[in-house]
Amino acid sequence: MNLTSTDSTNSGTPAARARRKPANPQDGEPASDPSVASVTQLVGKLSDYLTPAELKKVKEAYRFSDEMHLGQVRKSGEPYISHPIAVAEICADWKLDAQAIMAALLHDVIEDQDVKKEELIERFGPQVANLVDGLSKLEKIEFQSLVEAQAENFRKMLLAMASDVRVILIKLADRLHNMRTLGVMIPAKKRRIASETMEVYVPIAHRLGLNNIYRELQDLSFSHLYPLRARTLAKAVKAARGNRREVVKKILEAVKNALAMAGLRAEVYGREKTLYGIYKKMRNKHLAFSQVLDVYGFRVVVDSVPNCYVALGALHGLYKPMPGKFKDYIAIRKINGYQSLHTTLIGPYGTPVEFQIRTQEMHRTAESGVAAHWLYKNGEANMSELQQRTHAWLQSLLDIQQQTGDSAEFLEHVKVDLFPDSVYVFTPKSKIIALPRGACALDFAYSIHTGIGDHTTSVKINNEPAPLRTELHNGDIVEIATDPNSRPSPAWLSFVRTGKARSAIRHHLRTVNVNESVELGQELLAQALAARGIKPELPELVVQKLLSESSAKSMDELYADIGVGKRMPALVARHIFGLMEGEMEMLPAAMPGPGELDPVTIYGGEGVAVQLAACCLPIPGDQITGQLRRDQGLVVHTCDCSAAKRLRAKEPDRWIAVQWGTEINRRFDCRIRLLINNEKGILARVAAEIGESDANITYVGMDEDDEHMMTQLRFTIQVKDRVHLAHLIRNLRRVAGVNRVERERS
Repeated sequence: MNLTSTDSTNSGTPAARARRKPANPQDGEPASDPSVASVTQLVGKLSDYLTPAELKKVKEAYRFSDEMHLGQVRKSGEPYISHPIAVAEICADWKLDAQAIMAALLHDVIEDQDVKKEELIERFGPQVANLVDGLSKLEKIEFQSLVEAQAENFRKMLLAMASDVRVILIKLADRLHNMRTLGVMIPAKKRRIASETMEVYVPIAHRLGLNNIYRELQDLSFSHLYPLRARTLAKAVKAARGNRREVVKKILEAVKNALAMAGLRAEVYGREKTLYGIYKKMRNKHLAFSQVLDVYGFRVVVDSVPNCYVALGALHGLYKPMPGKFKDYIAIRKINGYQSLHTTLIGPYGTPVEFQIRTQEMHRTAESGVAAHWLYKNGEANMSELQQRTHAWLQSLLDIQQQTGDSAEFLEHVKVDLFPDSVYVFTPKSKIIALPRGACALDFAYSIHTGIGDHTTSVKINNEPAPLRTELHNGDIVEIATDPNSRPSPAWLSFVRTGKARSAIRHHLRTVNVNESVELGQELLAQALAARGIKPELPELVVQKLLSESSAKSMDELYADIGVGKRMPALVARHIFGLMEGEMEMLPAAMPGPGELDPVTIYGGEGVAVQLAACCLPIPGDQITGQLRRDQGLVVHTCDCSAAKRLRAKEPDRWIAVQWGTEINRRFDCRIRLLINNEKGILARVAAEIGESDANITYVGMDEDDEHMMTQLRFTIQVKDRVHLAHLIRNLRRVAGVNRVERERS
C-alpha cells in the first residue's frame, strides 16, 4: 500500500510560481489564466450555510492556495488549483464548516510547496493548520522501507482523525476526486491507487457510514483494477435494464398502491446494485450474471419509525416474503449507525425483489453517515448516538496506538477493525456490542475493557460454559468471568480477531516477558555475528555508535527488539560490521562461510519469546525451522509444515536454523486422528489406551459420516517426543474397532 500523492506534477517551485500572476484578491478568481478552475460554484454552495465572515476567510484560503500552486499542473494538464477546489466542493456538499473547507483548499500546501505549519497558524489559525498537517504525509523522514513509510503515513492520518474526524472526511473527498480523475495515469499506477483505495479508504467510508462515497469508491476502484470485467458487466447491466423495465414499472405501481391503501405517505423509488456489488455476488456465490436476480431493489422512505413496520406489513401482504431474508436494522442498527428494514419478496414472474424501508432521518444517515451529523463545537453531552459510536471508535484508535510497537503493527490492527461485516451480541444487562464477524468470546471481553480481557478466565455464551475461542453469532448473550491473578496467554493471539484485543495482548506480553525476549535476542544476534566472524563482546565504541544510530536506549532494548521480531538479527549484524569497517583492527582476519552458522537450540520452556506453531505443533524429534515474527518472537514449525513453506517463500530472510535441545523435561501438544467403527464402548477403549500409554488428552472432537457407520475422532494429546508418539500410535492401532490412526499436521 502506498499513501503517496496520486496525481500532481510538481512544477510548483518558487521559480515556477513566479511565472503566473496570483489571484485577484478582490473577487477570489485568478485573473491571468482563464483555464484555472472557477471558485464561483464553490462559493455558491457555501453561501447557503456559511456566514459572510466565514465566506471571507474561505476566499482568503483559496487565494493563498492558488498562489502557492501557481505553475503546478495535474497529469491531465489542468491547473493544480482545480483539485483543491473540487475537494472543497465535495466537503461543501456535506455542509462541513468553514475551517474544514479552508483545510480542503489548503490540504496540499505543506506537502507540495514546503509551506510551514507555523505560517498556516499565523494566517488561518491553529485548527485549520492542524487539519492540514494531519492531511500531510511524512515524506521528509527517512524510513527503513517503503512499507514502513506507508504505514507511518497512514498511522499519522488516523491519529489526526481520532482527534478531529474532519481530517478523514477531507481525505476521503481528496481520494474521491483523485479516483474520478484517475484515467490519465499509467495502468500500473491506476492499479496501485485503486488497490489502496479498496483496501483502506472504502472500509473507512463504510465504517463512518458514508454510503454514497463508499459505493462510488468501490465502483471506481473495481473499474481500474479489473477494467475488462467492469466494462463487460456494465454492458450486461445496461441490456438487462431495458429487459426489466416493464417488471420494475409494474412493481413500482403495485407498491405505491399498496402503501396508499395502508394510509401511508411514502417515497418509493428503484435502485440498482453497484457493478462491484454484482461482481462480488457473482464471485462469492459462483453465479453467472443471469443468475443474479436482485440487481434491482426498491427503497421506501416514510415519516416515522412505526410507519416503517406498517409499510413492511403492507409489502408482505402484496408479495410473499422469502424465508430468512428479513433483517431489522432499526431495532439493532449497524456498527456505522445505518438503520433500515430489509426484506426480500417474491415479485412478479418469481423474481426476488429487495426492499429497504426507512425514515427520512435514517435515509440521511445512510447516505452521508457521520458527515450528516457531526458537530464540531458542541460538547459530548450533545452528541447523537451515531456521533458517540464514532467517537468511541476513534478513541479506540488511540488505545491501540498506545499499546502498539510500531506503525506496521498499528496498520495491521486497524485494518482488521475496518472489516465491514459485523456481529451483534449482548451483555447480561442487554447492552448491544458490535464486533467484526469472526470475533470470539475473548474479543468481546477486550471490547468491554482491556482490564477485563487481560484477566478473563472463562465465559458463558447463552448461559452455557464455552471456550474463550468460541466464535460469536448474532444474538448471543456473553458473560465474562475474571480473576485478578489471571494473565494473557501467547496462545490467545492465534484466535482473537479484533485489533484492540491483539494489541492489548501483545502489549502485555512485551512488558511482562522482557527478560525472555532479551535472552533470545542476545542469542540470535550472537549467532548472526558469528556468521561474520565477529565475537558477541563488542567494543564500547561500537556499542555507543550502534545505540545512537538504532535509536535504542540500551543493548537490552536492542536485544528485546530482536527477540520479539521487531529487528532482524542479520541486519543488526550487518550494521555492526559496517561500524567496525572503519576500525580495521576490529574485524576478524578470516570470515567464516554461511554454512558454519550454528542453529538456535530450543527446549520448549522458553516462555513467550519462543512459540510452537499451532498449525503443525512440533514435538522433539521433528525436523524444525524457526520464523522471526514481528512482536511474537521466534515461532517454531516442522520443516514439512505447508504453512511454513508458504510463509518462507514470502519472507525468506525471517527464517533461521533451530534444533531441539538434548535435555527436555516437559510434554508437548500433538494432534492425532482416528477412524473408528461406530460401536458401543469404542471411545472409552481409545481413551483408556491413551491413558495407559502415559499421554494426556486435552481435546477430543468427533465427526460421523452420513450412514453413521464410521466415526472420525480427533484428539489433542500431550506427549514427550516423537518416540513416545510412535509408541502411542502403535498401541491405538491394536484397539478393537480402530481402523486407522495418524498424526494430524494442520
